[in-house]
Amino acid sequence: MSDAKQLRFERLVAPWRDDLFRYVTWLCRDPHLADDVVQETMLRAFRGLDSLKDESLVKTWLLTIARREHARVYERKRFDTRDIDDLTHAESALIAVADHDTDVDDMRQAIFGLEDDYREPLVLQVLMGLTTEEIAQTMNIKQGAVLTRLHRARKKLIERMKPELDATGD
Repeated sequence: MSDAKQLRFERLVAPWRDDLFRYVTWLCRDPHLADDVVQETMLRAFRGLDSLKDESLVKTWLLTIARREHARVYERKRFDTRDIDDLTHAESALIAVADHDTDVDDMRQAIFGLEDDYREPLVLQVLMGLTTEEIAQTMNIKQGAVLTRLHRARKKLIERMKPELDATGD
């Protein structure tokens, strides 16, 4: 590591750490995750510091790196799944409880009620387990558009399910 690069990093990038932390915390609403994302952002910024030609753009450059790092967290996140045919009899009974059937039906109806532009990427991610990059390729749209559509789909689902959640006291 060259001293000149270290000094440039400390002068340009290090002062933005607290602002990056606040920004990423706002994005993910989890201070522990935000700290991890900021750490990775700072590491990538250090590695790519030579690519920053216009020092007046350091803030937007860092925010772009932070947004991408935040998105990468969710791209890599994979939930454990199990083949429903491999469930034991007791486990099978647990997912077939009548109380949950109503909730599943309500959620299914809410998902079906979404416009195609929002429903498709949500289904590809949740049911098919695709990453946002894979969804973008599948739908032939930009990855940023996928993230926006997923966010809006979840927001719409929350709005549609909120009356039922309030009624149950959850």
